[in-house]
Amino acid sequence: MEALLKDLEATVGADGMATGEAAAEQAFSPWARLGKPLAIVRPRSTAQVAAILRAAHAAGGSVVPWGGRTGLVDGASAEDQIALSLERMNAVEEIDPVAATMTVQAGCVLAAACDAADAAGLFLPLDLGARGSATLGGNISTNAGGNRVLRYGMMREMVLGLEAVLADGTIVSSMNRLIKNNTGYDLKQLFIGSEGTLGVVTRAVLRLRPKPASQNTGFLAVESFAALPKLLRHLEGELSGALSAFEVMWPEFYELVTTEPAKGRPVLPHGHPYYVLVETLGSHPDSDAERFEAVLAGALEAGLVSDAVIATSRAERERMWALRDDVSQVIQNGPIVIFDVSLPIPEMEAYVARIRADLTAKWPQATCVMFGHLGDGNLHVIAGAGDPKLRHQIEEVVYAPLRAFAGSVSAEHGIGLQKREFLGVSRSPAELAVMRTLKDALDPKHVLNPGKILG
Repeated sequence: MEALLKDLEATVGADGMATGEAAAEQAFSPWARLGKPLAIVRPRSTAQVAAILRAAHAAGGSVVPWGGRTGLVDGASAEDQIALSLERMNAVEEIDPVAATMTVQAGCVLAAACDAADAAGLFLPLDLGARGSATLGGNISTNAGGNRVLRYGMMREMVLGLEAVLADGTIVSSMNRLIKNNTGYDLKQLFIGSEGTLGVVTRAVLRLRPKPASQNTGFLAVESFAALPKLLRHLEGELSGALSAFEVMWPEFYELVTTEPAKGRPVLPHGHPYYVLVETLGSHPDSDAERFEAVLAGALEAGLVSDAVIATSRAERERMWALRDDVSQVIQNGPIVIFDVSLPIPEMEAYVARIRADLTAKWPQATCVMFGHLGDGNLHVIAGAGDPKLRHQIEEVVYAPLRAFAGSVSAEHGIGLQKREFLGVSRSPAELAVMRTLKDALDPKHVLNPGKILG
């Protein structure tokens, strides 16, 4: 390892590498366990990434790719391993306004990329709570979702091409700029969502969209779960594809984020069974606002909604979204376990009832707070029973029913270390065998992010 560290320093320079206590001090994240890396290496180019991986592959060293370190499944844990941070590869290389594409380095922070697209009169739709620190490489490696999946899809739908470095240092450059390119295997899909276990994404070509000229936001009260999918389909049909968000908050979550010490205050009174944050993005500000108001009025008349508030300013819109994003209030209500699951919308009410009953049957003091991107079937569950030692038992309660409900143990956060034991709930033995075949083929020495996803 000493010889390997000397090779790495020769590649990136003394200012691009930290070891020992310096590496331990810099391995910080409020969200994840990063461990104490053997070294943190910060390359400036794809060529340097390739050199790092060639050296590690030859020496048998393990390399853990780092993005913004905002993941919630310990996918960046690098105990006694080499942490490969792409933070210095953070440039927006090009924006093509005619083709509506962006070429970007993997270390670029999501918010910076969105700002660059906006300045060019275009729109990068990806939006999530960690937008100010998550990197595009991390977003690609975890196939990030977020608040606008309902309209624009996951990160996978935004990637036209990418460049990745394999475990042995081979550079695979597939920087496709075409929307339609049906020429054999779509190699980029191997790396999107693979959490850095098959290759390190270094650059990407992203598809941009027209910049919205209007944004309309409403906060709704709904009296039954059965009304939620009816409301969703009503809005999708009446708004002609403009619906971009359909975020549902269960009352426990809403009360937490609107009661002191939380900074938020109720937009609608407490006491409703469900609260829904809806948003549209359009191109005609005046007519879009009129249509939005008329569609919500129709939902009220149809009994799908019992109360509603429409934001009339940017400040009011941000106030509504701040409630949805204030997960810190729930985290402080710990010790808790954060879950990110998905399942068919018709199964969601029964699933929620099942895990609530199972949790309270085992631990009468258990808490269970829920919210999520219900429009795409994604449910965030935050559960606790007052004792951190109960974590694994709580995981079993939350994950086990997903098999019967045809659900997924991870909607958007990935598998990492935390969920690998439960991957079989959502994947068949044949699927897992194919995953292992791919890992062995592209990384036979298991150099890249070892132990993640498959163990």
